[in-house]
Amino acid sequence: MFKKDSKSYTDLLGKTNRIVEGTIIKGDIQSSADFRLDGHLIGNFYSKGKLVIGPAGSIKGDIVCKNADIEGKFDGKIQVLEILSLKSKAIIHGEVVCGKLAVEPGAEFSATCVMKPNVKTLPTQNEPGPEEKIA
Repeated sequence: MFKKDSKSYTDLLGKTNRIVEGTIIKGDIQSSADFRLDGHLIGNFYSKGKLVIGPAGSIKGDIVCKNADIEGKFDGKIQVLEILSLKSKAIIHGEVVCGKLAVEPGAEFSATCVMKPNVKTLPTQNEPGPEEKIA
């Protein structure tokens, strides 16, 4: 008579993963949920959600995600579908491809940057990125 919507366990808890300060990960991370990193990642990161790198966090590798807020350190290539927000303590080195870019005063931004607001899909780990698709 009454239909209950059944939600998965992760829907009920929220979909945010967290790596705490003092944790070091060597390898790739792939997630469909939002992610907060206060530790260190040496490897690549792929997500269909938002990535937050906290003030103590760092990534050395490549990032592909929907949105990103960076307050820590990043060295590599980052591809953000929508908005990349760099906080005042952020240190960025490498290559940036994003839809929109917000940079607070004080952020260290030593990177090449290409803004592509018309990109509608994220490249996955196994398919080439937008700049690699040449017709």
